[in-house]
Amino acid sequence: MTDEKELAHQQFSDDLALYALGSLDAASAAKLEQHLGQCGACRKELAGLRGGAAVLALSATGPAAPERSRSRLMAAIAQEKAADAGSESLMLRLRRPWWTLAPVFASLLLALFAIMLWQENESLKDSLAAAHEQQMRLQAHMERIRETIRLLNAPDAAHITLVSTGAKPQPQIKTIYEKKSGRLLLMATNLATLPAGKTYELWLVPAQGAPIPAGLFRPDARGSVALSPSAVPAGSEAKAFAVTIEPESGSSTPTMPIVMMSSAGS
Repeated sequence: MTDEKELAHQQFSDDLALYALGSLDAASAAKLEQHLGQCGACRKELAGLRGGAAVLALSATGPAAPERSRSRLMAAIAQEKAADAGSESLMLRLRRPWWTLAPVFASLLLALFAIMLWQENESLKDSLAAAHEQQMRLQAHMERIRETIRLLNAPDAAHITLVSTGAKPQPQIKTIYEKKSGRLLLMATNLATLPAGKTYELWLVPAQGAPIPAGLFRPDARGSVALSPSAVPAGSEAKAFAVTIEPESGSSTPTMPIVMMSSAGS
């Protein structure tokens, strides 16, 4: 009987250290508390373990704790350390140094520079397109000037003047016409001002057939006008030139009366 009590005492003695530290599970603690009510030796040992000096002796130079208690204690400490390590790792992740974000900032800066370069490239493209368009307009203008000079200097171009009598100062229209190309240049002075919705129209009167429209023109405030070289069918024989007043959009046949007229040889 004594041996059974000693065995039970030894079994519960292994749990006293954990019980004193509050690390014993609930089921084992209940059994131990029931045993403590019957065992004075265990109560005395528990009181010693709960004392400050006994706890210090157990943790430093005192006698070794029972193996089962020691294993449970070490497992509890390891679990607590793991939890602390997890919390520390989380805090380290939350407190990452600012330079660890440098690659992200560099990527954002590169993206911003790329957008700026793209916008500048598009602006340069627009500027080049505008410059090219202006160059084309200048080339077309220069070509018209060269064409006028060639017509003025053409040896076979007929210089024809149309005049009106009975008006002072006398209106005058001068045309230069090249038969082989059909090119035509008109210059006028002292023309009468036209009402709204009306325009002058020049006609080439051929040797045979109906008059051919040769251009619309309106004088400026001084009665002057210059009609850029226009063209009629190449090779058209000009018997005479005439001017009529037509609707603003022009006509396909002359509207009478003819206000100015001249023969090709004048």
